[in-house]
Amino acid sequence: MNGKPALGVLGGLIASIIGAIIWSTVTVLTEYQIGWMAVGVGILVGFAVRLLGRGEHVFYCVIGGGFALLGCVLGNLFSGIGFLANEMELGYFETLGKFEWSESFNLLKAMFSPMDLLFYGIAIYEGVKFSILPGADSE
Repeated sequence: MNGKPALGVLGGLIASIIGAIIWSTVTVLTEYQIGWMAVGVGILVGFAVRLLGRGEHVFYCVIGGGFALLGCVLGNLFSGIGFLANEMELGYFETLGKFEWSESFNLLKAMFSPMDLLFYGIAIYEGVKFSILPGADSE
C-alpha cells in the first residue's frame, strides 16, 4: 500500500471531529439542522485523508467514507447535547459533563429524520471521492 495510512486515519479522525463541532455549532445557533452540513463534513474529511494520507489505494476511500459518517453522527449527537443544554439552561460543557453516554443512541434516535440517510449517504460519497489522490486507480 502506498502513501501514509496512519496519517490518513489521523487526518480523517481529526477532520470528522472538527466537522462535527462546526455542524453542531451551526445547528444549535440557528436552531435548524441544515442537511448540507453533512456534505461539508464529507468534503472536509476526504481532503484531510488525501492531504495527510497521500495514497491511491481503496483503503483511503474506506477511511474517508467511514470518518465522514462518524463526523455526521457526532455532529448530530453534539447538536442534541447543545439542545439539551439550552433546554436545561446549562452551559454546553456542563451538560456534556453530566451527559449519560449510554443514552447517546436514544438521543440520536429521537432526533432522527429519514432525510438524514440521504445526507449521510452524500457525505460518505464525498468522503470517498476526495480521499485519494486525483487520477488514482482505486485498486
